[in-house]
Amino acid sequence: MSGTQERLRRWRLVLGGDGADGTGCELRGQDAAMDGALSALYGGRRPGAADDGGSRTAGLGASAPNVARWLGDIRTYFPTSVVQVMQRDAIERLGLSALLLEPEMLEAVEADVHLVGTLLSLNKVMPETTKETARAVVRKVVEQLEKRLSSRTRATLTGALDRSARVSRPRHRDIDWDRTIRANLKNYLPEHRTVVPERLIGYGRAAQSVKKDVVLCIDQSGSMAASVVYASVFGAVLASMRAIATRLVVFDTAVVDLTDELDDPVDVLFGTQLGGGTDINRALAYCQSQITRPADTVVVLISDLYEGGIRDEMLKRVAAMKASGVQFVALLALSDEGAPAYDREHAAALAALGAPAFACTPDLFPEVMAAAIEKRPLPIPDMAG
Repeated sequence: MSGTQERLRRWRLVLGGDGADGTGCELRGQDAAMDGALSALYGGRRPGAADDGGSRTAGLGASAPNVARWLGDIRTYFPTSVVQVMQRDAIERLGLSALLLEPEMLEAVEADVHLVGTLLSLNKVMPETTKETARAVVRKVVEQLEKRLSSRTRATLTGALDRSARVSRPRHRDIDWDRTIRANLKNYLPEHRTVVPERLIGYGRAAQSVKKDVVLCIDQSGSMAASVVYASVFGAVLASMRAIATRLVVFDTAVVDLTDELDDPVDVLFGTQLGGGTDINRALAYCQSQITRPADTVVVLISDLYEGGIRDEMLKRVAAMKASGVQFVALLALSDEGAPAYDREHAAALAALGAPAFACTPDLFPEVMAAAIEKRPLPIPDMAG
């Protein structure tokens, strides 16, 4: 196929073949099948309907067999990343959420973070016959995320905990020789080929004791679905580290402490209820009541900051926690999607208190937590707009 023909083919797939597309390109074989799968979602023709070459107006409809066939088609013709986008668009554009309550439909989809968020939003109306399949889908995604994120998170935070525990007058067995040598290179004696260690740097001795308390306070309003999934996975990873005491709290207008479920992030996720209102002040009041070592505590609020409670009280609580020594981190999102719509006035008010709010990707989160543990400036990414 020539370069010109390939370009026309691609434009034909993009434009959809309406009479005005101007390509004059006819699709055959797999290309025609791919076009049919795209048309069913973005052009409106129902899977299995006759292709008359005209405008596409029917859509996927609500037929489970048709949708199941379509899901199989797109997995055949497109890579996984594209399949996930098309599934998400089908759920959002065509209102197919109800079909996910059928086990056979769940077995046909490509599982990802967004699908998990949709399933969690349907949790209360999900029939018992579907819940087992839904949990299996959620567990598959959670295990993939843990595999991707856990090793780096543990390594990054272990280093931060060790550095935060260093002491200046260590016992011999607690000396950090690498940092001690580097700190005393100016005292190198060439004639003796040795370094005189005027200043010793060491690790804290209580290596297995709890060094930091971390409180994850998660907004479970519907717009925060991906953040809830990632935060639950990170919560489980943090809870597995003996040097960190982790508490996980989710909230809407009520507050639920899911700390006892942290050994299984799937249980955490099914303990949430996406949707509803937001009362950040009430959630922070609960978190504040659980703090016993403020100088060794990091509180992470994950919320779009649309406060339905008492705004001034919320800000006073943040100010009080910071004044007591708590490291306070405000994340507008914990996902790969960037900053969602958020309350800019509240974000500015938090920044004025020394707690800037920003969107954080899962890959950046370990660095953010390490900085908070070491009480150094947070690695805040640029936020456009």
